[in-house]
Formats: sequence, structure tokens, C-alpha cells
Amino acid sequence: MEDDEEEQQDSLSSLLKRQANVGSQAQQRGNKLLTNDRWREAEGDAPAAPKTNKKPLFGNSSNRETEELPNEELELLREDVNSIRRLLEHQVSGLMWQEVERREPLRAMLIKRLSRMGLSLDLADQLACYIPEDTPPPKAWKALLRLVSDQIPIVKQDLLKRGGIVALLGPTGVGKTTTVAKLAARAAMEYGSDNVALVTTDTFRIGAHEQLAIYGRIMGCPVKVAKDSSELADVIYQLRNRRLILVDTAGMGQRDVRLSEQLDTLMSDSGEMIHSYLVLPATAQRKVLQETIDHFRRIPLSGCIMTKLDESLSLGEFVSVVVQNALPVAYIANGQRVPEDIVLAQPKYMVAKANELLEKSADNEPHYWSSDSDRL
Repeated sequence: MEDDEEEQQDSLSSLLKRQANVGSQAQQRGNKLLTNDRWREAEGDAPAAPKTNKKPLFGNSSNRETEELPNEELELLREDVNSIRRLLEHQVSGLMWQEVERREPLRAMLIKRLSRMGLSLDLADQLACYIPEDTPPPKAWKALLRLVSDQIPIVKQDLLKRGGIVALLGPTGVGKTTTVAKLAARAAMEYGSDNVALVTTDTFRIGAHEQLAIYGRIMGCPVKVAKDSSELADVIYQLRNRRLILVDTAGMGQRDVRLSEQLDTLMSDSGEMIHSYLVLPATAQRKVLQETIDHFRRIPLSGCIMTKLDESLSLGEFVSVVVQNALPVAYIANGQRVPEDIVLAQPKYMVAKANELLEKSADNEPHYWSSDSDRL
């Protein structure tokens, strides 16, 4: 037993000695490296980059999983901050609106009513500021409607009297072909069918040419088809002696890639000035109308034509968009009959119709201006 203990002590002491020797050797190598680094620094050379134990950014799947966890937590934190910000903005806007209602109750009431009509809050706020706070509500609303009508831009010259080449643009289903037929019929009745011609560039929709050809046969007007800019130029040259040439373009969504081709066709040099009018339905939402105007602005627009007034439940969206974009209104189509259901645009008529639709949709709210004498 004593021998075993002595052997263990000897082995233990030898192990400690070996560890001490290894430590001293490592320290000597470290001092030597440090001395060499200092010598290189003195000579002007940069020291070697130290080795690190950092994990690579792109490693195996286990490393990616550990790195995605902080990103997920950061994304959750970002969502929480955005939620808190939206909540604060909502509360602050509510407090500001309560302050407006307390200090300027008439202005707040007018803004609410214009907003229900369909106007944007920015435009409603701007217009309501022009009405004095001490004005009686019926007179204030009547004055505000007159102010709205004064802001609506209108095409100064009737396109039928001016003549020339008129192209109707717009998304699918807004009533371009029917509007072309209405305008052509009116021009034919006033100036004769020999002075009117119809052209279609709609080669995408099945039966588009046939529909316009039927209208042309009824009115006695020629109908031509143009597939590209060169054909459009040739057709316009053939019809150069006509007083009015109406061009019916293909109806397609503003996000359709073919729209760029069609707009480029109309923008190409045809030898004549083409007056382009954007056809907008009164049934569309304000954001849809705005998006349509933004996408069709590649062509210089002479104005717009409102359709489907008879199907609309609110007219303020259309009024708000044309006012904020300074887009003149030429005609208003209020039905399917050709050529009866189309009239020249008049601001007072549009505002009166918007107010009528508002009152129909808000019969349950109190009206301080409900008497006929106080209406526009």
C-alpha cells in the first residue's frame, strides 16, 4: 500500500511539473510573439489579424436557426412599436378632433357632412375653413355647396363643337364604347353623319369591333380598325376630311401590361393632334379613381367624362378626385340610352346630385337644412 501511495505521489508530482513546463513554454511563445508584433509595429508593418472564435454569418442549418431567432424577436419588437405608434396617433387625432368639435362645432359638422358625401378629409377641411363659425347651419351648408361647385373644373369648349380627333381612354367596363356612340350620334344629328367617323383600337376584346360597327351602321358613320400606331395614322389620314373622329380604345385595367402598348400607340406621331379624355365611372371608390388617373397620365389628358351616374350611390368621391387633380369634366353620362343619356358637365348639377345622394343615404340623421328653400 505504501508503494502504491508513493507511486501516485510521484505521478502526481510529475504531472504538475509537466503542466508547469507547458505553461512556461506557452508564456515564452506569447512573449516572443508579442515582441515580434512590437518589432513589426516599429518597422511599420500591421500586425497579423488575431484569430477569433466568432461563428460565420452563413454556416450550416444549426447556425442559421440560432441567427434567425434574434431577427424574429427584432421583428416582433418592431411590430409592437408600430402598434403603439398607431394607437398613439389614433388617440391624438381623436383628442384633436374633440378639440375642434368643442371650439368650432359648425366647422366640425360641415367636415363630417362633406366626408359622408365622399370628399376626402383634407379637401373637406380646406373648404370648411372658409365658412364663418357664426353662420346658421342651413346657410352654412348652402354656402359650402356653392364653394364646392366653384372648385370643380369644367372643359371650357364643347368637344363636339371643336371637332378634331377625340380618343376615349379608361379601364375595362367603364362605358367607353357606349359613350363614343352617344357622342357620335349627337354630332351626326347636329353636323350630319358625313362629318363623323369612328375608329377602334380595341383588338383584345371579342366582339368589340362588331359592337361599334352596329352603332356606325345605325348612324350612317364609317367604322375603322387600327391595330397599331401606323394603322392609326393611315386611318386618320383617310378620314381627314371628317369634322369629328372618335377613337374607342381597348378597355383594360390600369395594371395591365398591355396598357403601355396602347398608350404608346396613341402617343405616336399620327400627324394630327389627338385630344384624349379619360372615362371614369361615378361608382368607383376614390382610391380606384386616383389610381386610374395616375396610370393614364402618361398621355396629356384634355379632360374626363363621368359615366354611370344613374348607378352611383355617392358622387363625392368623383368630385373630390377631379378637384384635387384639376382634371376638367366634359360630359356626364347618366344612363344607357343612346344618345339621350349624356349631358354637358355642370358643377351645380353635380353638387346638387351629390347632395341628393347624401340625403338619401342619411335619412336617419338630423337635418338642420332639410327644407327645400335651404337646398342648393
